[in-house]
Amino acid sequence: MAAHLTPKENYLRMMNGEIPEYVPGMMAFECGVGPQAIGLFPEPGVMEFKDPFGVTMVMELKSGPIPKPGEFILTDITKWRDVIKRPAVLDEIDWELVSHQDLAQRDPELLKVVWASLANGYFMNLTYFMGFDNALIACVEEPEEVKALLNFVLDLNLEISQKYIDYYKPDVFHFGDDIAHERAPFVSEEMFLDIFEPLWRAHVKLFLEAGVNAEHHNCGAFQAFVPHIVNMGFQSWNPAQPTYNDLPAVKAKFGRKLAICGGFESNGFCALPETTDEEVRAEVRRVLDTLAPDGGFAFGAFIMGAMDDPFIIGRNALIQDEFEKNRYKYY
Repeated sequence: MAAHLTPKENYLRMMNGEIPEYVPGMMAFECGVGPQAIGLFPEPGVMEFKDPFGVTMVMELKSGPIPKPGEFILTDITKWRDVIKRPAVLDEIDWELVSHQDLAQRDPELLKVVWASLANGYFMNLTYFMGFDNALIACVEEPEEVKALLNFVLDLNLEISQKYIDYYKPDVFHFGDDIAHERAPFVSEEMFLDIFEPLWRAHVKLFLEAGVNAEHHNCGAFQAFVPHIVNMGFQSWNPAQPTYNDLPAVKAKFGRKLAICGGFESNGFCALPETTDEEVRAEVRRVLDTLAPDGGFAFGAFIMGAMDDPFIIGRNALIQDEFEKNRYKYY
């Protein structure tokens, strides 16, 4: 079948709740200058650096930068005003210059995707400052102080976001906040609604009112909170891991109102060396047959590991090859 829509047009059709021409591939995280300009990613080859708030970050080969274990900057949530300051970099960026440089190098047929925050979401920001243990204790013992700190971060994120909207005119806002692990969310639904939901809602609202599509990222067992992101206006969710979530049930409930992006368990049996090529291909077809019909789905799969590992390279090429062979038969 000959495709007429570009990948960008096809993806946006899915995001807007329409049937795409062919199964989209989960979007690449093309964030422009953002993370580099505001100090969330280092220059190539740098393995340790400070984020905009002064948190020591280290490069982890499989997942990117993470806080250096044991070196957190905030130990007492009630003292956050003495520790967490407005990053100086926000007053140093020449947005007109950097956006012009970025957009001049960008293929206009690619999605302009922005990740407009000072870290990976509000729950994760709190853990960057304090570590998981102290962050969760603070949410229980001092929720009002946690809200005050994260609303301070929200104001900074909204400032950055408006710059992205004005200068980059993005197609998609990508918002991630990994608030779940493999078995359940890290926080109760009551705590989520009290502390984190208002932050997420306020952040995405800015983009939706500007006519920018919104995609939400959450790993792990996030299904219990999916109705809330739909209510906020998010149009898609990735990576939607099938081992931890009943994706057919999510699709049945929300249809094309929430696109499922991913749907493939990258750390499952397809990541095992003993899994045969045909078993991997069969799993790609099974995922497509389950989630692609009637739209609302973008396939995304890659086996995590070192980028120069021949096994990882070969297995990911195999997955992509089977996807390309089958993506045109559903619509």
